[in-house]
Amino acid sequence: MSKDNDLYVAPLKKAKGLGSAHTGTHHWMMQKITALAQIPLVIWLIWSIISLQGVSYVEFSAWLGQPINAILMIILVCSVMLHAKLGTQVVVEDYITNEPLKMAKLICHKILFFAMGVAIIFSILKISFGG
Repeated sequence: MSKDNDLYVAPLKKAKGLGSAHTGTHHWMMQKITALAQIPLVIWLIWSIISLQGVSYVEFSAWLGQPINAILMIILVCSVMLHAKLGTQVVVEDYITNEPLKMAKLICHKILFFAMGVAIIFSILKISFGG
């Protein structure tokens, strides 16, 4: 296309398939929401770790058996796993140019973070229910 004809081409026509299609907004927003959610949760976790220093497994199990502590711990795990998945997804999308490898890594990351989240939540529930 010549420079003269570029004046009459709509910006959307020029950018079609070459830029943002407003798909990154949700991803960016979820990254920010999970980061904000983690601020009070990490403060709670640090305070809890300090207050539980030196307790026995039985005392820790009783602490985690309290519904509020188990729920907050599960919310923290879900938030951290989602935040980590979103962050690694951006790295893979930005730096891996081989499309089949990129798709394989994205699928593996989703499975990995989901499996870790399930395993951690299972552990929390097992301890909190006294299993």
